[in-house]
Amino acid sequence: MSVAKRLASQTAVYGVSSIVGRVLTYFLVPVYTKAFAAAEYGVVTGLYAYISFLNVVFTYGMETTFFRFANRPGADRQELYSRTLSLLLVSTVVLTGILILLARPLLGLLEIPAEHERYAVWMALILGLDALTAIPFARLRLENKARKFAAIKLVGIVANVVLNLFFIILCPAVMSGKWLPSLQPLVARLYDPTLGVGYVFLSNLFASGLTLLLLWRELLDFRFGLNLAFLKPLLQYAYPLMLMGLAGMVNETLDRILLPKWLPDNFYPGQSSLTAVGIYGACYKLSIFMTLVIQAFRYAAEPFFFSQSTDKNSPATFALILKWFTLCCAVIFVGISLNVEDIAGTFLQRPEYLQGLGVVPILLLANLFLGVYYNLSVWFKLTDKTYYGTYIGAGGAVLTIVLNFLLIPVLGYMGSAIATLACYFMMAMLCWRLGERHFPVPYPALRLGLWLLAASALVALGWWIQPQDWWVRHAWHAGLTLAFLAALYLVERPQRLSGSESR
Repeated sequence: MSVAKRLASQTAVYGVSSIVGRVLTYFLVPVYTKAFAAAEYGVVTGLYAYISFLNVVFTYGMETTFFRFANRPGADRQELYSRTLSLLLVSTVVLTGILILLARPLLGLLEIPAEHERYAVWMALILGLDALTAIPFARLRLENKARKFAAIKLVGIVANVVLNLFFIILCPAVMSGKWLPSLQPLVARLYDPTLGVGYVFLSNLFASGLTLLLLWRELLDFRFGLNLAFLKPLLQYAYPLMLMGLAGMVNETLDRILLPKWLPDNFYPGQSSLTAVGIYGACYKLSIFMTLVIQAFRYAAEPFFFSQSTDKNSPATFALILKWFTLCCAVIFVGISLNVEDIAGTFLQRPEYLQGLGVVPILLLANLFLGVYYNLSVWFKLTDKTYYGTYIGAGGAVLTIVLNFLLIPVLGYMGSAIATLACYFMMAMLCWRLGERHFPVPYPALRLGLWLLAASALVALGWWIQPQDWWVRHAWHAGLTLAFLAALYLVERPQRLSGSESR
């Protein structure tokens, strides 16, 4: 099996766990909104909104650092694993302790009532447990154990979903006599109705603990020990990655924070700014199809890139991978953008959400460029110049803020979508140009650029010409999608997904 096919195979395995896990998680949203009042569910939303940032702080780039140093010539992977996990263990205990001690004042900063202090404590424990799984999971990826990685991830997700359903749906139904009243004495011992929304956090906490336990083999193979001389180069490599990750979170989430603040009153007649945010957020989720592909690819690609770093043919391999990754994502971009009406009918149950569908193609293309950026970023990771990632990410964050400030008052949530696209396009192009100087790779840039232009033109044509008849409109969109697939097949058919491909 060629290196590219092996990467594609592992990406598929990671993709299954990502897709199934995300679908199961989405299944809980209607459960929560039915069981809890908006004020209660707002506590969940408020606390989880900051988890993405705190996760970056808790792991501070050590996963990528582990891959980089594990693939250096003569690296002692066992010692590296033990030292890295030891460092993460110490920092996790310290950070978790700080969050627990400061739970009450932190809730005040987040404008969440102080009586929910125990929720903040549980969230701190969840962050700590998840951080401790980072290096064991990274080791599984390094050892190409994609199936074990995916299985453990799925078990944790399923446990979280089942516990949520048990405490939020089954237990109240049993206690009220609606279902299985004979189980009331047993359920009464396990269930406290006054806890309410707290079971969301408890279920997550249990699932995180179970995930850590399922990694027992990797944890038993760990020997605690800190060596500052050994860890110093790791930290020097890692801290720019942490800053890059924080900047990435700004680029990914800030638009939904800025939109209600900078959207003029009555911009959308009869709708509040929060309604506009809801529409934008719901339509943003339709770009998840691109996000899932990128996430699965990253799981497989990061250790793969480092393992190929010493191969003399690695530049050609990296170019080949970027080409097929981009073409696959272009197919997703065209297919979803032209047929989003059918997809939206399944995912967006209320008609009011459909008015925001125009942002979906823009966000899909934006995430495509984000995936291209992840591919291109291999150069500064392999050359130990991770600070360039910080500069690029910070530049993207600044551009995101400036464009949202300028475009939201004029274009509303369409301005936020355009800002996201501009940010990720700029990051990809800047990373490519810098990479040409520091780590030349023969990427087929012109070829890929033409394919993306063709894909964008087809999508624009499909949205510009909208037949009124339902059947004609769908036949038109399906025809454009098939035309793009046929063009790809005819042009790229002589090229084989192998290391011997001629570019």
